[in-house]
Amino acid sequence: MNTNQLRQEIIDYSKEIGVDKIGFASADVFASLKDRLKRQQELGYQSGFEKGSVAERTEPDRLLPEAKSILSIALAYPSRMKDAPKSTRDERRGIFCRASWGVDYHKVLKEKLEKLAAFIEEHMSDARTKLMVDTGELSDRAVAERAGIGFSGKNTSIITPEFGSYVYLGELITNVPFVPDTPLEDGCGSCTKCLDACPTGALVQGGQLNAQRCLAFLTQTKDFMPDEFRPKMGNFIYGFDTCQAVCPYNKQVDVHNHPEFEPEPEVAKPKLKPMLRISNREFKERFGHIAGSWRGKKPLQRNALLALGHYKDTTAVDDMIAVMTNDPRPVIRGTAAWSLGKIGTDEAFAAIRKAKDKETDDDVLAEMEKGLGFATSPTN
Repeated sequence: MNTNQLRQEIIDYSKEIGVDKIGFASADVFASLKDRLKRQQELGYQSGFEKGSVAERTEPDRLLPEAKSILSIALAYPSRMKDAPKSTRDERRGIFCRASWGVDYHKVLKEKLEKLAAFIEEHMSDARTKLMVDTGELSDRAVAERAGIGFSGKNTSIITPEFGSYVYLGELITNVPFVPDTPLEDGCGSCTKCLDACPTGALVQGGQLNAQRCLAFLTQTKDFMPDEFRPKMGNFIYGFDTCQAVCPYNKQVDVHNHPEFEPEPEVAKPKLKPMLRISNREFKERFGHIAGSWRGKKPLQRNALLALGHYKDTTAVDDMIAVMTNDPRPVIRGTAAWSLGKIGTDEAFAAIRKAKDKETDDDVLAEMEKGLGFATSPTN
């Protein structure tokens, strides 16, 4: 079978297995990306979650010797939740970003790519493949851009004509020399809606992200949330997708092609107070199947405390006092103290002062001082 015929059969097969979009790219070095990554490193804009060296992330043949082509796939996910539960005064809720609704996309895309790899190897005995989804060395977005899946938007997301930027991406490197697709032209033009809407200035300029200021990244960290970002988070407990929500290409997009990506309302918008006392076992049973669980419960509990402070939820004061007093983790105790101060009731301030007398961790004591500082703050 010649490669052109196989190429078309792969496209047809991809539709059979539920791939929304597929493209083909050369496995040449990503030279311009290499320069950008080096610059990001110099500026300290990387998140630290990136895998591999700059060379491994931009030279496909380091990952698969004799690499000739890369297949890029996209699966669309919903932007709207059916029957979304409402947050009430007695039961405030947090929210996971859209990319963490439904089953962990890494697993779903990996299964699709494994089927494509098996299909290629079945039709070409000497074919070799290597696949990856998000956590691999290659940039999913750079591959998708080269493969014509979409163009790279100013919000640093791949924007497809059909599904906007609400797509998951994955790729498969192979030694089979397929004819590549043509990249799409940039479609952002003079629009700056995403840059204007970014609450922290993480989008330094169109297409350039300082991950250290990006709330989507910061919600996944395990240390104390830096002070300047706490008021910006609202009720997000994992991820942040305002830069996608304001994009004109996403305005009318809401795709429900994959049942596994449908959000479970009570998981995607969980009640905040129960998050504070959830056990490891309960956390795994309830959230273990979604992408937002990968860092464990600690960051989500910290973010839940910040969200309760954002709401100034007086019904949560007793729960938060228990956390501040009894939790063995300094980040959680300290964040509880700060958020209690943000809520600002007499009971909350009294509890902080009492706990402060017994606290020995310097970082927690500093957070307690910040919490008590709200007692005299006119903006609290």
